[in-house]
Amino acid sequence: MTPADLSRSVVRAVRCAVEDGELPAEAAVPERVVVDRTRPGGVGDYATPVAFQVAKTVRRAPADVAAVLARRLGAEPGIEHVEVTGAGFLNFVLPPPSAPSLVREAIVWDIVIRDVRGGAIHIDADAGTGLGLRERVVRQSVLRLVRAQGGSERDLPDALPVAPLAKRDSDVVARYGAHAARWGMLAVPARETPVFSDVLLVQGEASEFFRVRYAHARSRALLRNADQLGFGPAAGDVSDAPELLRALADHPLVLEAAAHHRAPERLVRHLVELADALLDFQYRVLPQGDEKPSAAHRCRLALAEAAGTVLAGGLALLGIDAPDCL
Repeated sequence: MTPADLSRSVVRAVRCAVEDGELPAEAAVPERVVVDRTRPGGVGDYATPVAFQVAKTVRRAPADVAAVLARRLGAEPGIEHVEVTGAGFLNFVLPPPSAPSLVREAIVWDIVIRDVRGGAIHIDADAGTGLGLRERVVRQSVLRLVRAQGGSERDLPDALPVAPLAKRDSDVVARYGAHAARWGMLAVPARETPVFSDVLLVQGEASEFFRVRYAHARSRALLRNADQLGFGPAAGDVSDAPELLRALADHPLVLEAAAHHRAPERLVRHLVELADALLDFQYRVLPQGDEKPSAAHRCRLALAEAAGTVLAGGLALLGIDAPDCL
């Protein structure tokens, strides 16, 4: 079970509990449930407050609702453990993510992103300044995130609360370029005023913007180098990339949460995490010295390619390009 599957399983558990009379008939069954990774020091791998949402519609304590759902979800294949914590939070432990399934999922997400990638709002020195400029950038990214979840512009409010650029930053597009400026505008919550610095122009690890695009470029370089060595990617188990596997497994949840909360900055943070995991993993992908290409190298290459695909798709949702070479 993937984290995205977990979200659907929770919705199904609520629906079945109502149908079977374990929860009152008037209990509201949510269309979607946002599942987040637990914070450091928390219980399990993932958590959801869905019991609070359901409890509001019936005269039941959230802990009681959570207990009903925990019994059902504990029997679901692919869920190792369910625990109720606090006043009614559901916490889950899932098996380690499977590299082949994540590679397949990356291909699916690439198709989805290609469908919503169009219609970019071009920003340049003449596109306006202040609230209008940032509001357009935020709204475009939110719309793309919503479309990636199957929604449309009708699902957006007429106005999103967006803090304007500071007066000193009225020329950010001319100063940093359209893509770096867009990153800076989306890296903080829409209600906060972004702070720009020359770090955006740094071609090194000090710049998160650079690291994300560089990690994508490295994934493509690995494919080119592997081709020169006479082998290509093949999906298979990978045991030495736990951080990369976890970041890829979290990607669908991050997109869903970013769309639900109208929060592109969540995707920005996730892309940095994914990029850093890929940059650490890249040194184990290709054969070293006299080593011959093996099945393990092909599997690692497929995982690196999947990570690069996810990075490119995530950047596209933010309206930022992903060059194959940097």
